[in-house]
Amino acid sequence: MKILYRVYVIICLAIIIAGCSGNRDTAESGQTGTITISGAWALYPLAVKWAEEYMKINPGIRLEVSAGGAGKGMSDVLANMVDIGMISREINQAEIAKGVWWIPVAKDAVVVTINAENPYLAELLSGGMTRELLREIWIKNSMPTWEFLLHKQGNSPLHVYTRSDACGAAQTWAAYMGGKQEDLAGVGVYGDPGLAEAVKQDRFGIGFNNINYAYDPAGGTVIRGLAVLPLDLDNNGRIEQAEDFYSLKTTLLGAIRRGDYPSPPARELYFSSNGKPAKPPVIAFIRWILTEGQRYIPEAGYIPVSPSGLKQALSTLE
Repeated sequence: MKILYRVYVIICLAIIIAGCSGNRDTAESGQTGTITISGAWALYPLAVKWAEEYMKINPGIRLEVSAGGAGKGMSDVLANMVDIGMISREINQAEIAKGVWWIPVAKDAVVVTINAENPYLAELLSGGMTRELLREIWIKNSMPTWEFLLHKQGNSPLHVYTRSDACGAAQTWAAYMGGKQEDLAGVGVYGDPGLAEAVKQDRFGIGFNNINYAYDPAGGTVIRGLAVLPLDLDNNGRIEQAEDFYSLKTTLLGAIRRGDYPSPPARELYFSSNGKPAKPPVIAFIRWILTEGQRYIPEAGYIPVSPSGLKQALSTLE
């Protein structure tokens, strides 16, 4: 009987040890230290989620994540102030020449936001906006009133908002209209949350936001006080069924994934560093993001990197 009991205990211990060993395989056992990340508001919610999950399985690692715009992420990483920069735009040649290393980690998009109390909301949602009309608003700054835009009589001012910080959202939005961030007209507001709040507080306001600041993170509906303005992609003056995918974040993400929502303003999101990462904890964290960490992307409201993109990113990392 004692022998059977000892065998039972040994088997139980073996199961427990095997389970713990599996967890250590999932985590990067023995890793310690602090990893610092800064940059794009677009990536901030996802980076925070990754940090929380990674620290659960790596108690020796501390991850510090801060937002401030893609421009700040790039300047911070080039100055060696952080380990990882979050970038929500294409890397330019000047940055490449300075030795920036980067990989795609997720995908999202920028959308047009207007105040939910706009007097012409129903007409705007049914007709949408062509790219040329958006150019008239942000690049040419030639739309003084909402009535002028809609060929009506009236004097409801059209208040245009843009970003004051160097950011991927503004650069991506400008690129859709054939310009650069410095070409965008409007009142400059700092950060994604600030721009969303400015439009919410202004009945006649229009702005743009990364999708995770235009849609509620829990329910996936458009944030209360805002409306997401659809793009009239075929320029026929009305939103067809094939263009109508803005009511829920899930339907918009599906449109981005299929390519029905154009790129730009859809775009890839990147992690960057000053040269290829050399610190073992940083390498281990990025490897986890490109493998197990990808499963957190859909629930955080983003689109995962394609299998071929992940394979290429991992080979670049290694």
